[in-house]
Amino acid sequence: MKSAKYTIGIDEVGRGPLAGPVFVGAVIVPNHFDWETVAGVRDSKKLIPRKREEWYKKLHELREGGYLNFTTASSSAQMIDERGIVFAISSALAECLKNIDAYPAECEILLDGSLHAPEEFTMQRTIIGGDDIEPVISMASIVAKVERDRLMTGLAVRFPDYGFESHKGYGTALHMQAIRNFGMCELHRRSFCRGIALELQGSKKSI
Repeated sequence: MKSAKYTIGIDEVGRGPLAGPVFVGAVIVPNHFDWETVAGVRDSKKLIPRKREEWYKKLHELREGGYLNFTTASSSAQMIDERGIVFAISSALAECLKNIDAYPAECEILLDGSLHAPEEFTMQRTIIGGDDIEPVISMASIVAKVERDRLMTGLAVRFPDYGFESHKGYGTALHMQAIRNFGMCELHRRSFCRGIALELQGSKKSI
């Protein structure tokens, strides 16, 4: 078994929303990384927003200190509609690995859920629930979640009718009612909104 110089954790955020891009986060640490510096890190879904922001700030500090590196990449609602969510996630994942200059011979990659890295990365493991049991995946989850949430909050200014700042594009009752009231905007994944699109057919709302 080859020995890796680095470990990379990868997770995605935003697979299920009705609107907005899907994000992939990647964190790379050297094999001598001091895991005590991130003791207590958890899956972003199990952290309140304030705690996610605190961890995100800490990860920035660790990156500035040269202890780790991280990046995110995203795929748009249009790509999701045209190529499917699996392709969209795979595309963002490959971009992340390119952004952090990951070399297959040097890296072990740990991925959450059903994710897979490109096949040239032979040292990779997909771990169910990895975002809560592997700290490097937890960190990837946090950077992806914080950056996606910040983007959706910013986009809420351009699209004020939908409440993106609160639900971040997920299919809440508030969001569904906004679509009924105002139709869909360019951020919506039409392939994810077929049910409500049928409701809007025949009306004056844009679908």
